[in-house]
Amino acid sequence: QVQLVESGGGLVQQGGSLRLSCAASGSFFGFRAMGWYRRAPGKQRELVASVLGTDNTNYADSVKGRFTISRDNANDTVYLQMNSLKPEDTAVYYCNAVSDKWYTYWGQGTQVTVSS
Repeated sequence: QVQLVESGGGLVQQGGSLRLSCAASGSFFGFRAMGWYRRAPGKQRELVASVLGTDNTNYADSVKGRFTISRDNANDTVYLQMNSLKPEDTAVYYCNAVSDKWYTYWGQGTQVTVSS
């Protein structure tokens, strides 16, 4: 059983920063990819950023230049550094991981609220 546990969400003012962390635990042999998705109120879930392997990254256009995803394979942890936050970044952020056998796992979500 694989578990993804997120931390680091919270309330921040516009222009501020937050760092999300997602730690994996359980039985697995490594993940092909890890990433972050978000769901804002009344909107569909969208990809924020992902990392394939160790350094092949992909970002949503709306966060390019502001967010940075990184991965610590030794500790099976993925991070999302979020800078210059905007009210439109307010959402529940979910960690995602794809195993070597192409199973997809999700974290429970962490709330990020950006006040104007």
